Amino acid sequence: MDIESATAGRALVLIVDDTTARGNTDSIGPLVTDLLAEGGFLVDGVVAVRADEVSIRNALNTAVIGGVDLVVSVGGVGVGVRDITPEATGELLDREIPGIAEALRSSALAAGSLDGGLSRGLVGVSGSTLVVNLASSREAVRDGMATLTRLASHVIAELSGLEG
Repeated sequence: MDIESATAGRALVLIVDDTTARGNTDSIGPLVTDLLAEGGFLVDGVVAVRADEVSIRNALNTAVIGGVDLVVSVGGVGVGVRDITPEATGELLDREIPGIAEALRSSALAAGSLDGGLSRGLVGVSGSTLVVNLASSREAVRDGMATLTRLASHVIAELSGLEG
């Protein structure tokens, strides 16, 4: 996708890599990238970090400072001991947007994605960047991105002052 065709903004995908996680995390980054591109986003890249608060927080901070419009983190939002993405994200957010997080969970449950529906993931704004936590299953990512794309475009337009 070239820059002219990216109308929704710039995005970064952050994969929280828990070596004990089920499934193949190598396929999640390209999936999120493809779904973001379909939604009109120019994806700057996919970054994988260890499942620890400092690594997650540093990666999120770097993305915000780098000026992306949207950061989608995938993984670490469950109830397990290593699931600490919401805690790391919460420290970074200036304002939470609980309605989007609730919409993601509700949509996931309706689609039969239990891990997406039971996610503790947060959604909020840091500076002028929208930050979203998704569960790491393919089902949760597919459903989450379908719900998120339109909402993210609206929030980003508001943050950039393009919508009144």
